[in-house]
Amino acid sequence: MPDPRFFEDLGPVSLGDLAAACGAVLADPSAVGRSIARVAVLSRADGESVTFLNDGRHAEELTKVRPAACFLPSDLEGLAPEGCAVLRARNPQAAYALAAQRLHRPRQGRVESVASDASVEAGVQLGAGVVVGPGASIGRGTRIGANTVIGPGVAIGRDCNIGPNVTIGFALIGDRVRILAGAVIGEPGFGATVGAAGLIDIPQLGRVILQDGVSIGANTTVDRGAYEDTVIGENTKIDNLVQIAHNVRIGRNCVLAGQAGLSGSVTIGDGAQFGGRAGVADHITIGAGARVGAASGVMKNIPAGETWGGMPARPIRQWLKETAWLARMAGRKTGERP
Repeated sequence: MPDPRFFEDLGPVSLGDLAAACGAVLADPSAVGRSIARVAVLSRADGESVTFLNDGRHAEELTKVRPAACFLPSDLEGLAPEGCAVLRARNPQAAYALAAQRLHRPRQGRVESVASDASVEAGVQLGAGVVVGPGASIGRGTRIGANTVIGPGVAIGRDCNIGPNVTIGFALIGDRVRILAGAVIGEPGFGATVGAAGLIDIPQLGRVILQDGVSIGANTTVDRGAYEDTVIGENTKIDNLVQIAHNVRIGRNCVLAGQAGLSGSVTIGDGAQFGGRAGVADHITIGAGARVGAASGVMKNIPAGETWGGMPARPIRQWLKETAWLARMAGRKTGERP
């Protein structure tokens, strides 16, 4: 369920209206008047929500959660449990995206320096031009630099140091967090799917959670989750110009050097380390204590404690041996046997 601190509910709507808005067909016309309150990913669906399923491998989970309705392709309709209304859709994810747009929207507050219902504890220092949105809260001893914008509903803990020209939205931030100048926290992640009229932006209904002691470098971006939250664990240190995509989960005491980039839904264990310009493909898991060399491109899961490098990244010894061999071959004279 989207966090009501950050998203307004526009429902409930009837299944008939929802089907029309999403280009879906309601398999059972007798369910046309049933109400739907919200969208939810499959793992969080309940009797008041609509979800979607593209892949039959998750059929068991659909049976367990028993949502009110589900967008399904025609060949998977039989997977719907009893009581779950089927919304037949050629692309269930696209229909779900349209349903999310119909049922939820980001909260927008009236522009003022500090909203009347914001909570600012004693000892907070606000620089010139700071904007604090409706329902936001800032803990004791936190300092916020000039021209920073704190969006509606954002919660910032105590003794934090937020630099100038920072933008924070859809975020819950712990104590002693440091965010340097120009960082952007909580903007939508990059997600689109194909609809009947072309590409559709997938609404990003999650949050960003920065736990205690996290450091975020200058001009770094941390996208909010699409379905689940983007989470950065305690005492993790992130350098300047780093990209953290939606749904990423980073453990405690991790280090990411400048210009590193994590694609969507990457999971990183505690104590992992990334060199500068390292990149990780989506849905990859990096084990606890793993290390990734500078400028490496990670395309496979890395087990805990291992060090990888290269493009595509592989275990460090293998990469070094291959690099040394290539150097020897490049230095050979023409016609010389290896």
